[in-house]
Amino acid sequence: MYLRRGVFQVCLKGDRWTRKWLLNPFTKQHQNSFPQPSFFGYLGVRMCSNLNSEFENAKEKLNILKEDPGNNVKLRLYSLFKQATVGVCSGEKPFAFDFVAKAKWEAWNSLGSMSREDAMKEYIKTVEELVGEEKVSSNDSQSSSSSSQYNGLQVSTQNGITTVKLNRPEKKNALTTQMYRDISEILSNTAKDKSSIITLFTGAGDYYCSGNDLGNFNLPPDADIAQVAKDASVLLRDFVDSFITFPKPLVAAVNGPATGISVTLLGLFDVVYASEKATFHTPFSLLGQSPEGCSSYMFPKIMGPSKANEMLLFNRKITAAEAKSCGLVSEIFSDTTFEANVFNQLKGLEEMSLNSIIYAKKLVRDVDRDLLHKVNKEECERLVERWQSEDCMKAVMAFFQKKSKNF
Repeated sequence: MYLRRGVFQVCLKGDRWTRKWLLNPFTKQHQNSFPQPSFFGYLGVRMCSNLNSEFENAKEKLNILKEDPGNNVKLRLYSLFKQATVGVCSGEKPFAFDFVAKAKWEAWNSLGSMSREDAMKEYIKTVEELVGEEKVSSNDSQSSSSSSQYNGLQVSTQNGITTVKLNRPEKKNALTTQMYRDISEILSNTAKDKSSIITLFTGAGDYYCSGNDLGNFNLPPDADIAQVAKDASVLLRDFVDSFITFPKPLVAAVNGPATGISVTLLGLFDVVYASEKATFHTPFSLLGQSPEGCSSYMFPKIMGPSKANEMLLFNRKITAAEAKSCGLVSEIFSDTTFEANVFNQLKGLEEMSLNSIIYAKKLVRDVDRDLLHKVNKEECERLVERWQSEDCMKAVMAFFQKKSKNF
Protein backbone atom coordinates (compact mmCIF):
# COMPACT_ATOMS: atom_id res chain seq x y z
CA MET A 1 0.00 0.00 0.00
CA TYR A 2 2.45 2.66 -1.19
CA LEU A 3 1.18 6.09 -0.51
CA ARG A 4 2.59 8.61 -2.96
CA ARG A 5 0.96 9.14 -6.30
CA GLY A 6 4.17 10.53 -7.68
CA VAL A 7 4.38 10.60 -11.47
CA PHE A 8 0.77 9.60 -12.07
CA GLN A 9 -0.61 12.47 -10.03
CA VAL A 10 0.92 15.12 -12.19
CA CYS A 11 0.27 13.55 -15.57
CA LEU A 12 -3.14 14.93 -16.43
CA LYS A 13 -2.42 18.04 -18.46
CA GLY A 14 -1.78 17.71 -22.18
CA ASP A 15 1.79 18.38 -23.24
CA ARG A 16 2.89 18.95 -19.65
CA TRP A 17 1.62 15.47 -18.87
CA THR A 18 3.74 14.00 -21.67
CA ARG A 19 6.83 15.90 -20.63
CA LYS A 20 6.54 14.57 -17.10
CA TRP A 21 6.46 11.03 -18.40
CA LEU A 22 9.59 11.72 -20.47
CA LEU A 23 11.59 12.41 -17.31
CA ASN A 24 11.59 8.83 -16.01
CA PRO A 25 14.55 6.45 -16.51
CA PHE A 26 12.83 4.43 -19.25
CA THR A 27 12.19 7.38 -21.51
CA LYS A 28 15.57 8.93 -20.75
CA GLN A 29 17.23 5.70 -21.81
CA HIS A 30 15.18 5.43 -25.00
CA GLN A 31 14.45 9.04 -25.86
CA ASN A 32 16.68 8.81 -28.96
CA SER A 33 14.55 5.89 -30.20
CA PHE A 34 11.45 8.07 -30.42
CA PRO A 35 11.12 10.96 -32.87
CA GLN A 36 10.49 14.28 -31.16
CA PRO A 37 8.91 16.56 -33.78
CA SER A 38 6.53 19.38 -33.01
CA PHE A 39 2.88 18.66 -32.31
CA PHE A 40 1.88 19.42 -35.90
CA GLY A 41 4.68 17.19 -37.11
CA TYR A 42 3.15 14.38 -35.07
CA LEU A 43 -0.14 14.75 -36.84
CA GLY A 44 1.30 14.39 -40.30
CA VAL A 45 -0.33 15.31 -43.56
CA ARG A 46 -2.99 12.62 -43.23
CA MET A 47 -4.67 14.33 -40.29
CA CYS A 48 -7.56 16.51 -41.31
CA SER A 49 -7.90 19.92 -39.66
CA ASN A 50 -11.21 18.93 -38.04
CA LEU A 51 -9.70 15.93 -36.25
CA ASN A 52 -6.69 18.03 -35.33
CA SER A 53 -8.98 20.63 -33.75
CA GLU A 54 -10.98 18.02 -31.82
CA PHE A 55 -7.75 16.49 -30.52
CA GLU A 56 -6.54 19.89 -29.29
CA ASN A 57 -9.92 20.53 -27.66
CA ALA A 58 -9.75 17.15 -25.91
CA LYS A 59 -6.35 18.06 -24.47
CA GLU A 60 -7.78 21.32 -23.15
CA LYS A 61 -10.77 19.55 -21.62
CA LEU A 62 -8.43 17.12 -19.87
CA ASN A 63 -6.71 20.09 -18.25
CA ILE A 64 -9.89 21.24 -16.49
CA LEU A 65 -11.08 17.88 -15.13
CA LYS A 66 -11.55 18.09 -11.37
CA GLU A 67 -11.80 14.37 -10.62
CA ASP A 68 -8.83 12.00 -10.86
CA PRO A 69 -9.89 9.46 -13.51
CA GLY A 70 -7.72 6.71 -12.03
CA ASN A 71 -4.49 5.12 -13.16
CA ASN A 72 -6.03 2.69 -15.64
CA VAL A 73 -7.63 5.55 -17.54
CA LYS A 74 -4.48 7.66 -17.32
CA LEU A 75 -2.43 4.80 -18.73
CA ARG A 76 -4.97 4.46 -21.52
CA LEU A 77 -4.81 8.18 -22.31
CA TYR A 78 -1.01 8.13 -22.20
CA SER A 79 -0.81 5.21 -24.63
CA LEU A 80 -3.35 6.77 -27.03
CA PHE A 81 -1.54 10.12 -26.92
CA LYS A 82 1.78 8.47 -27.72
CA GLN A 83 0.23 6.35 -30.48
CA ALA A 84 -1.42 9.44 -31.99
CA THR A 85 1.65 11.65 -31.81
CA VAL A 86 4.64 9.28 -32.08
CA GLY A 87 3.18 6.16 -33.64
CA VAL A 88 3.73 2.48 -32.85
CA CYS A 89 5.74 1.71 -29.70
CA SER A 90 9.26 0.77 -30.80
CA GLY A 91 11.32 1.15 -27.63
CA GLU A 92 12.65 -1.76 -25.59
CA LYS A 93 10.69 -3.03 -22.63
CA PRO A 94 11.89 -1.42 -19.36
CA PHE A 95 13.49 -3.48 -16.63
CA ALA A 96 11.21 -5.35 -14.22
CA PHE A 97 11.31 -3.08 -11.17
CA ASP A 98 10.67 0.19 -12.98
CA PHE A 99 6.93 -0.20 -12.32
CA VAL A 100 5.80 3.09 -13.82
CA ALA A 101 7.82 2.87 -17.04
CA LYS A 102 6.90 -0.76 -17.53
CA ALA A 103 3.19 -0.10 -17.04
CA LYS A 104 3.33 2.73 -19.57
CA TRP A 105 5.27 0.62 -22.06
CA GLU A 106 2.77 -2.24 -21.68
CA ALA A 107 -0.16 0.12 -22.25
CA TRP A 108 1.40 1.74 -25.31
CA ASN A 109 2.64 -1.55 -26.79
CA SER A 110 -0.82 -3.12 -26.34
CA LEU A 111 -2.17 -0.75 -29.02
CA GLY A 112 -0.15 -2.63 -31.63
CA SER A 113 -0.47 -1.18 -35.13
CA MET A 114 -3.41 1.12 -34.39
CA SER A 115 -3.21 4.09 -36.77
CA ARG A 116 -2.51 7.60 -35.51
CA GLU A 117 -5.94 8.75 -36.69
CA ASP A 118 -7.72 5.96 -34.81
CA ALA A 119 -5.65 6.68 -31.71
CA MET A 120 -6.65 10.33 -31.85
CA LYS A 121 -10.32 9.42 -32.24
CA GLU A 122 -10.15 7.03 -29.30
CA TYR A 123 -8.34 9.65 -27.19
CA ILE A 124 -11.06 12.20 -27.99
CA LYS A 125 -13.80 9.68 -27.19
CA THR A 126 -12.21 8.76 -23.84
CA VAL A 127 -11.87 12.40 -22.78
CA GLU A 128 -15.48 13.16 -23.76
CA GLU A 129 -16.66 10.22 -21.64
CA LEU A 130 -14.68 11.52 -18.65
CA VAL A 131 -16.15 15.01 -19.05
CA GLY A 132 -19.67 13.56 -19.27
CA GLU A 133 -19.20 11.41 -16.17
CA GLU A 134 -17.89 14.38 -14.20
CA LYS A 135 -20.92 16.49 -15.14
CA VAL A 136 -23.27 13.74 -13.95
CA SER A 137 -21.30 13.36 -10.72
CA SER A 138 -21.37 17.14 -10.15
CA ASN A 139 -25.14 17.29 -10.65
CA ASP A 140 -25.69 14.38 -8.29
CA SER A 141 -23.56 15.93 -5.56
CA GLN A 142 -25.39 19.27 -5.84
CA SER A 143 -28.78 17.59 -5.42
CA SER A 144 -27.72 15.30 -2.56
CA SER A 145 -28.37 16.43 1.00
CA SER A 146 -25.83 13.93 2.39
CA SER A 147 -22.76 15.27 0.58
CA SER A 148 -19.90 16.44 2.77
CA GLN A 149 -16.54 18.17 2.66
CA TYR A 150 -14.72 14.87 2.18
CA ASN A 151 -13.64 13.72 -1.28
CA GLY A 152 -14.95 10.24 -2.02
CA LEU A 153 -17.11 10.11 1.12
CA GLN A 154 -20.64 11.22 1.99
CA VAL A 155 -21.40 11.69 5.68
CA SER A 156 -24.79 12.40 7.21
CA THR A 157 -26.50 11.96 10.58
CA GLN A 158 -30.24 11.31 10.88
CA ASN A 159 -32.33 9.69 13.62
CA GLY A 160 -29.23 8.79 15.61
CA ILE A 161 -27.48 7.07 12.68
CA THR A 162 -24.32 8.53 11.13
CA THR A 163 -23.95 7.10 7.64
CA VAL A 164 -20.50 7.05 6.06
CA LYS A 165 -20.91 6.19 2.39
CA LEU A 166 -17.88 5.34 0.27
CA ASN A 167 -18.74 7.43 -2.76
CA ARG A 168 -16.45 6.60 -5.66
CA PRO A 169 -18.68 4.23 -7.64
CA GLU A 170 -16.70 4.79 -10.84
CA LYS A 171 -13.64 3.39 -8.98
CA LYS A 172 -15.63 0.68 -7.20
CA ASN A 173 -15.25 2.77 -4.02
CA ALA A 174 -11.51 2.13 -3.79
CA LEU A 175 -9.83 3.86 -0.85
CA THR A 176 -7.30 6.63 -1.45
CA THR A 177 -4.74 7.53 1.20
CA GLN A 178 -6.67 10.73 1.92
CA MET A 179 -9.81 8.68 2.54
CA TYR A 180 -7.87 6.71 5.18
CA ARG A 181 -7.13 9.97 6.98
CA ASP A 182 -10.65 11.32 6.51
CA ILE A 183 -12.34 8.19 7.87
CA SER A 184 -10.17 8.34 10.99
CA GLU A 185 -11.19 11.97 11.44
CA ILE A 186 -14.87 11.15 10.89
CA LEU A 187 -14.75 8.43 13.55
CA SER A 188 -13.04 10.80 15.99
CA ASN A 189 -15.69 13.47 15.43
CA THR A 190 -18.61 11.04 15.53
CA ALA A 191 -17.40 9.57 18.82
CA LYS A 192 -17.94 13.02 20.38
CA ASP A 193 -21.25 13.75 18.63
CA LYS A 194 -24.10 13.26 21.12
CA SER A 195 -26.67 13.15 18.32
CA SER A 196 -25.00 10.08 16.83
CA ILE A 197 -25.66 6.65 18.36
CA ILE A 198 -24.61 4.25 15.59
CA THR A 199 -22.14 4.69 12.73
CA LEU A 200 -23.05 2.86 9.52
CA PHE A 201 -20.60 2.22 6.67
CA THR A 202 -21.85 1.37 3.17
CA GLY A 203 -20.92 1.92 -0.47
CA ALA A 204 -22.38 3.84 -3.40
CA GLY A 205 -23.26 1.92 -6.54
CA ASP A 206 -22.71 -1.80 -7.08
CA TYR A 207 -19.58 -2.22 -4.94
CA TYR A 208 -19.04 -1.91 -1.22
CA CYS A 209 -15.29 -1.34 -1.62
CA SER A 210 -12.61 -2.75 -3.93
CA GLY A 211 -9.80 -2.17 -1.44
CA ASN A 212 -6.95 0.24 -2.07
CA ASP A 213 -6.91 2.63 -5.00
CA LEU A 214 -4.09 1.66 -7.36
CA GLY A 215 -2.77 5.19 -7.01
CA ASN A 216 -1.63 4.22 -3.51
CA PHE A 217 0.98 1.98 -5.14
CA ASN A 218 2.49 4.52 -7.53
CA LEU A 219 5.90 5.93 -6.72
CA PRO A 220 8.30 8.25 -8.53
CA PRO A 221 11.50 6.54 -9.74
CA ASP A 222 13.62 8.14 -6.99
CA ALA A 223 11.30 7.20 -4.11
CA ASP A 224 12.79 5.97 -0.83
CA ILE A 225 10.93 2.65 -0.64
CA ALA A 226 11.87 2.00 3.00
CA GLN A 227 10.55 5.38 4.13
CA VAL A 228 7.39 5.06 2.04
CA ALA A 229 6.72 1.65 3.61
CA LYS A 230 7.18 3.04 7.11
CA ASP A 231 4.89 5.99 6.41
CA ALA A 232 2.26 3.65 4.98
CA SER A 233 2.51 1.47 8.07
CA VAL A 234 1.91 4.45 10.39
CA LEU A 235 -1.12 5.53 8.36
CA LEU A 236 -2.60 2.03 8.34
CA ARG A 237 -1.95 1.47 12.04
CA ASP A 238 -3.64 4.76 13.00
CA PHE A 239 -6.55 3.98 10.67
CA VAL A 240 -7.20 0.55 12.19
CA ASP A 241 -6.69 1.90 15.72
CA SER A 242 -9.53 4.38 15.10
CA PHE A 243 -11.88 1.41 14.62
CA ILE A 244 -10.50 -0.48 17.64
CA THR A 245 -11.05 2.48 19.97
CA PHE A 246 -14.38 3.69 18.56
CA PRO A 247 -16.76 3.63 21.57
CA LYS A 248 -20.12 3.43 19.79
CA PRO A 249 -21.62 0.61 17.72
CA LEU A 250 -20.21 0.18 14.21
CA VAL A 251 -22.46 -1.35 11.56
CA ALA A 252 -21.37 -2.37 8.05
CA ALA A 253 -23.96 -2.57 5.28
CA VAL A 254 -22.03 -4.48 2.61
CA ASN A 255 -24.04 -3.66 -0.49
CA GLY A 256 -21.84 -5.51 -2.99
CA PRO A 257 -18.38 -7.06 -3.52
CA ALA A 258 -15.80 -6.22 -0.87
CA THR A 259 -12.03 -6.69 -1.17
CA GLY A 260 -8.94 -6.28 0.99
CA ILE A 261 -9.00 -3.78 3.86
CA SER A 262 -12.77 -3.34 3.57
CA VAL A 263 -13.14 -7.04 4.40
CA THR A 264 -10.45 -7.38 7.06
CA LEU A 265 -11.94 -4.49 9.06
CA LEU A 266 -15.30 -6.26 9.35
CA GLY A 267 -14.06 -8.19 12.39
CA LEU A 268 -13.93 -4.86 14.23
CA PHE A 269 -17.56 -3.99 13.39
CA ASP A 270 -20.29 -4.86 15.87
CA VAL A 271 -22.89 -5.90 13.27
CA VAL A 272 -22.48 -6.71 9.57
CA TYR A 273 -25.40 -6.82 7.12
CA ALA A 274 -24.89 -8.00 3.55
CA SER A 275 -26.65 -7.83 0.23
CA GLU A 276 -27.28 -11.15 -1.48
CA LYS A 277 -24.82 -9.96 -4.14
CA ALA A 278 -22.00 -9.28 -1.66
CA THR A 279 -18.75 -11.24 -1.81
CA PHE A 280 -15.73 -11.11 0.50
CA HIS A 281 -12.16 -11.44 -0.80
CA THR A 282 -8.74 -11.00 0.84
CA PRO A 283 -6.17 -11.73 -1.91
CA PHE A 284 -3.04 -11.16 0.17
CA SER A 285 -0.81 -13.90 -1.22
CA LEU A 286 -1.75 -12.95 -4.79
CA LEU A 287 -0.23 -9.51 -4.11
CA GLY A 288 2.69 -10.69 -1.99
CA GLN A 289 1.24 -9.07 1.12
CA SER A 290 -0.12 -10.19 4.50
CA PRO A 291 -3.28 -9.74 6.62
CA GLU A 292 -4.22 -6.40 8.15
CA GLY A 293 -7.11 -4.86 10.08
CA CYS A 294 -6.60 -7.35 12.96
CA SER A 295 -8.01 -10.07 10.69
CA SER A 296 -5.20 -12.45 11.67
CA TYR A 297 -6.80 -12.55 15.13
CA MET A 298 -10.46 -11.68 14.57
CA PHE A 299 -11.19 -13.96 11.59
CA PRO A 300 -10.14 -17.22 13.30
CA LYS A 301 -12.02 -16.08 16.41
CA ILE A 302 -15.21 -15.35 14.45
CA MET A 303 -15.28 -18.10 11.83
CA GLY A 304 -12.84 -20.71 13.09
CA PRO A 305 -9.26 -21.27 11.93
CA SER A 306 -10.01 -23.44 8.90
CA LYS A 307 -12.39 -21.04 7.15
CA ALA A 308 -10.26 -18.05 8.18
CA ASN A 309 -7.14 -19.65 6.71
CA GLU A 310 -8.94 -20.35 3.44
CA MET A 311 -9.55 -16.63 3.13
CA LEU A 312 -6.32 -15.21 4.56
CA LEU A 313 -3.85 -17.78 3.20
CA PHE A 314 -5.50 -19.19 0.07
CA ASN A 315 -7.31 -16.06 -1.23
CA ARG A 316 -10.69 -17.81 -1.18
CA LYS A 317 -13.56 -15.50 -2.05
CA ILE A 318 -16.73 -16.28 -0.08
CA THR A 319 -20.36 -15.42 -0.76
CA ALA A 320 -22.77 -13.60 1.54
CA ALA A 321 -24.38 -16.93 2.45
CA GLU A 322 -21.00 -18.41 3.40
CA ALA A 323 -20.11 -15.30 5.39
CA LYS A 324 -23.36 -15.61 7.34
CA SER A 325 -22.89 -19.34 7.98
CA CYS A 326 -19.46 -18.71 9.54
CA GLY A 327 -20.58 -15.74 11.66
CA LEU A 328 -19.00 -12.83 9.79
CA VAL A 329 -22.41 -11.56 8.62
CA SER A 330 -25.54 -11.20 10.76
CA GLU A 331 -28.29 -10.90 8.13
CA ILE A 332 -28.61 -11.05 4.34
CA PHE A 333 -31.12 -8.87 2.49
CA SER A 334 -32.34 -8.65 -1.09
CA ASP A 335 -30.25 -6.41 -3.31
CA THR A 336 -33.32 -4.48 -4.50
CA THR A 337 -34.47 -3.54 -0.99
CA PHE A 338 -31.12 -3.66 0.80
CA GLU A 339 -30.87 -0.10 2.09
CA ALA A 340 -34.48 -0.03 3.29
CA ASN A 341 -34.02 -3.37 5.07
CA VAL A 342 -30.88 -2.18 6.84
CA PHE A 343 -32.45 1.03 8.12
CA ASN A 344 -35.54 -0.90 9.19
CA GLN A 345 -33.26 -3.07 11.36
CA LEU A 346 -31.85 0.05 13.00
CA LYS A 347 -35.15 1.91 13.37
CA GLY A 348 -35.94 3.38 16.80
CA LEU A 349 -32.33 3.64 17.97
CA GLU A 350 -32.69 7.34 18.78
CA GLU A 351 -34.98 6.34 21.65
CA MET A 352 -32.34 4.10 23.24
CA SER A 353 -29.92 5.09 25.98
CA LEU A 354 -26.61 6.07 24.39
CA ASN A 355 -24.67 5.49 27.62
CA SER A 356 -26.18 2.04 28.01
CA ILE A 357 -25.10 1.12 24.47
CA ILE A 358 -21.58 2.49 25.00
CA TYR A 359 -21.11 0.62 28.28
CA ALA A 360 -22.42 -2.61 26.77
CA LYS A 361 -19.96 -2.36 23.87
CA LYS A 362 -17.16 -1.54 26.30
CA LEU A 363 -17.85 -4.75 28.24
CA VAL A 364 -17.86 -6.79 25.02
CA ARG A 365 -14.77 -5.23 23.44
CA ASP A 366 -12.51 -4.34 26.37
CA VAL A 367 -11.56 -8.00 26.86
CA ASP A 368 -9.63 -7.90 23.57
CA ARG A 369 -8.85 -4.21 23.12
CA ASP A 370 -5.23 -4.24 24.29
CA LEU A 371 -4.59 -7.42 22.34
CA LEU A 372 -6.10 -5.89 19.20
CA HIS A 373 -3.71 -2.94 19.43
CA LYS A 374 -0.83 -5.42 19.72
CA VAL A 375 -2.07 -7.44 16.74
CA ASN A 376 -2.50 -4.27 14.68
CA LYS A 377 1.07 -3.22 15.47
CA GLU A 378 2.49 -6.62 14.51
CA GLU A 379 0.48 -6.82 11.28
CA CYS A 380 1.72 -3.38 10.24
CA GLU A 381 5.33 -4.26 11.04
CA ARG A 382 5.06 -7.36 8.87
CA LEU A 383 3.60 -5.29 6.04
CA VAL A 384 6.60 -2.94 6.13
CA GLU A 385 8.76 -5.97 5.30
CA ARG A 386 6.30 -7.26 2.70
CA TRP A 387 6.01 -3.96 0.83
CA GLN A 388 9.80 -3.87 0.37
CA SER A 389 10.16 -7.51 -0.65
CA GLU A 390 10.97 -8.67 -4.17
CA ASP A 391 8.01 -11.06 -4.36
CA CYS A 392 5.59 -8.28 -3.37
CA MET A 393 7.01 -5.99 -6.05
CA LYS A 394 6.70 -8.71 -8.68
CA ALA A 395 3.14 -9.50 -7.62
CA VAL A 396 2.07 -5.86 -7.75
CA MET A 397 3.77 -5.45 -11.14
CA ALA A 398 1.91 -8.50 -12.47
CA PHE A 399 -1.33 -6.98 -11.21
CA PHE A 400 -0.60 -3.71 -13.02
CA GLN A 401 0.18 -5.58 -16.23
CA LYS A 402 -3.05 -7.53 -16.02
CA LYS A 403 -5.00 -4.31 -15.50
CA SER A 404 -3.31 -2.56 -18.43
CA LYS A 405 -4.28 -5.43 -20.76
CA ASN A 406 -7.96 -5.24 -19.82
CA PHE A 407 -8.69 -2.05 -21.76
